[in-house]
Amino acid sequence: MEKLNFVKKNGVSRMPPGFRFQPTDEELVFQYLKCKVFSFPLPASMIPDINLSNYDPWDLPGNCDEHQEMYFFSSKEPKYRNGSRMNRTTTSGYWKATGSDKRIISSSNNSDDNSILGIRKTLVFYQGKSPNGTRTHWVLHEYRLVSTTLHANNNACDIGDWVLCRLSVKKRSVGSGSIIISKKARSSPSSSSSSSTSSNNVMEVSSSYAS
Repeated sequence: MEKLNFVKKNGVSRMPPGFRFQPTDEELVFQYLKCKVFSFPLPASMIPDINLSNYDPWDLPGNCDEHQEMYFFSSKEPKYRNGSRMNRTTTSGYWKATGSDKRIISSSNNSDDNSILGIRKTLVFYQGKSPNGTRTHWVLHEYRLVSTTLHANNNACDIGDWVLCRLSVKKRSVGSGSIIISKKARSSPSSSSSSSTSSNNVMEVSSSYAS
């Protein structure tokens, strides 16, 4: 099957009118991330390569809002030179894991797929310095490949130097204490000097994070 290629705008692939890119977790892991890690042809040129730590979520290329998600590949940049933990710190904040990791198993009978599985980690963006940052509505699903063979420490081994990320904005509701910062707020030179301008760009409500 011929690979699909779409028009790019500012380095980001754009779908033709009427098309939607809505892959399942299994498709993301076994059709996209697996191909990226093992240098196989991708089914479609829809996911750009981006270093996650180089961008705040509102500065990532593309258009992400409550109705649209963004996808990208990110290299595994270590937090420490000799460590295995990934660097999830950006200029304005950091990504913090929340909840439990989800295992993603292939439903196919492909023997190659049976030797690997996907792990989906959920992260939320906090603005400010850890551990006292302010929770925002930016949510990231990070997918990585691991081997199904357990090692001596009973842990599965990560495969490859890439993760696949799905970025979304959690829908705001009354009773949410998180904030969402738009690209406009970050780019406007007067956003910090005027309270009226700031209130238009940074949306705040009271109580706890919406589930």
